[in-house]
Amino acid sequence: MQNTLADKLEKATSVICQQGMVQFPVSDTAIEIIKHVIGDNEAELDLIYAFREKPSQTMDQLIESSGFSAKSIESLSKSLAKKGLIFNQPSSAGVMVYRVLPLMLVGLMEYQFMGELTGSEAEKNLAELFEKLLVELREQIQGQYDKLTPLFEAAPPVDRTIPVRDTEDGKSIKIIPVDKTLNTSEEYVLPSQTVEEIINKFDDIAVGHCFCRQRRKLLGDDCHSDAPVRNCFSFGKSARHTSSQGFAQKVTREEALKILREAEKAGLIHKAFHPGSRESSPETSICNCCKDCCDTMRLWRDGTLPLINSTYHLSVIDSEACTGCGVCTEWCPTDAIELNAEGVAQREESACLGCGVCSRFCPEGAIALQEGLRRVFILPPRMRS
Repeated sequence: MQNTLADKLEKATSVICQQGMVQFPVSDTAIEIIKHVIGDNEAELDLIYAFREKPSQTMDQLIESSGFSAKSIESLSKSLAKKGLIFNQPSSAGVMVYRVLPLMLVGLMEYQFMGELTGSEAEKNLAELFEKLLVELREQIQGQYDKLTPLFEAAPPVDRTIPVRDTEDGKSIKIIPVDKTLNTSEEYVLPSQTVEEIINKFDDIAVGHCFCRQRRKLLGDDCHSDAPVRNCFSFGKSARHTSSQGFAQKVTREEALKILREAEKAGLIHKAFHPGSRESSPETSICNCCKDCCDTMRLWRDGTLPLINSTYHLSVIDSEACTGCGVCTEWCPTDAIELNAEGVAQREESACLGCGVCSRFCPEGAIALQEGLRRVFILPPRMRS
């Protein structure tokens, strides 16, 4: 019996839903998203289904698993890559590898909204479908909250915070050196702690638009910070991929640093990503996140996913210098700072990302950053009793 288009859509969706850090059930919404992106191109659906047992394959492996010719695979994979569903870049050994991408983190959702958008009805419809998918995910998480908590606790950090180093008036933020041995089970090589160090590692740098802020705008939820949008960075192999697919554009180191400084002026948070959350590996990208639009923070606040972040800094407030103006409480992305009964800013260590944004905007210079490796883990609020 020949598979119908509906059958092929469901099978291809099932493969995509199995990928990434967050796996989704094969729901009507997930199927509708893939239908929206691929349409009725049965050959593309068949190629995705060929990844069902092995998400990364060479050309020879794909010829065997798909039954397509090398010429067809080349054509189909290029089309799927431009849609955000295939990552097609050579390995360090020079062998072309094809990898099917997940729905999100990092995959279809991010790439679909990373390029320059037009505000079309098609873009808005896709944004609404993803929003529906995330609402469904929240219901699933909340329904299995106690069961999933141990899995969340064992999960690696999703991203890593890179602190800002200067205050709003250009002065250096005070850094308090680490005064104890890092509590790690093995030798730990400290990854880059400034954006300059990261930028200088790479010859290939690309910048695209913030997919979080662009998607929120399509949903009619404009960014409250009015932050610049073109500051989503990718590096190395990822930069070559995003630029070749039109999701981003190549920039020089000087251009990259200028864009990053503009992001800092707007109070955005530098968050670096590593392949497989391995901080010993070079960074693949840097997001510059605002408090209200960032998906990782929104999904945490909305009760969908935990906030899991790696950081090497912790804000330290000088209670004698603090005047209780409350500026830091407004800027803190995780609401880790509040004014106590004496009207002095007080920081909750477990929720502090060490991003330095509070230090940057403190008018009294009352907040320093203390060094020390930490993992920030905050469960999503429980919405059901």
